[in-house]
Amino acid sequence: MPKLTEAEVAAGLAQLPGWAREGNAIVKRWMFGAFADGIRFVDRVAVAADAADHHPDIDIRWTTVTMSLSTHSKGGITAKDFALAAEIDRLAAP
Repeated sequence: MPKLTEAEVAAGLAQLPGWAREGNAIVKRWMFGAFADGIRFVDRVAVAADAADHHPDIDIRWTTVTMSLSTHSKGGITAKDFALAAEIDRLAAP
């Protein structure tokens, strides 16, 4: 799976509200009402990430969860990152 061009990354971000590019990754933050709500969200993401064999960097800070996606083996952003981002958004929906 090749690394995406700048135009492809911009087009992908246009389809995923709230996601932004930060260096060689796409990143999004979620705020939850309670710490445990964020942990339950991370647990759902973990199952999906294992199924996709593609794992985000996850930062948990009290009620804020940040997901960062990059295909490290390709040195940047690939379609695999956008596919998992879309699934993470689906898992975050109430």
